[in-house]
Amino acid sequence: MATQSRTTLVSAERLPGWAERFAAAHGALRCDQHDDGLHLSAADGSTALLHAPWPAAGRPGRGATELQRLASLAAQSRTVAVVLIRSGGYALGLCRDGEVLVSKAGSGFSQSRSGAGGSSQQRSARRRVNQADAMLERVAEYAQLLFRPQPPGTGTDITNIGIAEYLVLGGDRALTSLLMAEPRAAFLARLPQLRFLDVPDPKAAVLKTAAREVQAIRIRVTDS
Repeated sequence: MATQSRTTLVSAERLPGWAERFAAAHGALRCDQHDDGLHLSAADGSTALLHAPWPAAGRPGRGATELQRLASLAAQSRTVAVVLIRSGGYALGLCRDGEVLVSKAGSGFSQSRSGAGGSSQQRSARRRVNQADAMLERVAEYAQLLFRPQPPGTGTDITNIGIAEYLVLGGDRALTSLLMAEPRAAFLARLPQLRFLDVPDPKAAVLKTAAREVQAIRIRVTDS
């Protein structure tokens, strides 16, 4: 019988309970730390590969076991810039501890196509390109506002929130690549990038979910 794999996201506080349930279902566990993550091997041949949400970056987790150290690392407070873009809209926010500190969201551009062909179809294509360019310019402007510290007296209420340590992109890979090419968003390219998120059309609720997923431990389980 072919093996089957599945991926789940687990918060730091839930990791001990998840490991206990995995051991109860599959037998005694052996833990091995490798470059690609923490490997768990169960007595029945099932395995789990656990990925920390971010690198230790000089701040390794603490604990007597590999699982405890992984949970400790995932529980650390890290400030992450999250940028989600699809044709239907965008949402970006500064996130920490699974919460959105500040954010901006808006609608995207129309994907409708003209069935007339010829010049009408070309005008529709140009309009979509112009709409996409305008959206990316707005996102780059908001990124400057949210992810860079603002000096006092600028009329914003987001001073001293903290500078992003990592960048998380999500949504449409082509659009996020175009954003990274925007001159006003060039500073984002200097941030270490974490895992790309596959999300639906971004809205405030989608951004809130992404903020929790950013700090979750990603586990790929392969059943024997």
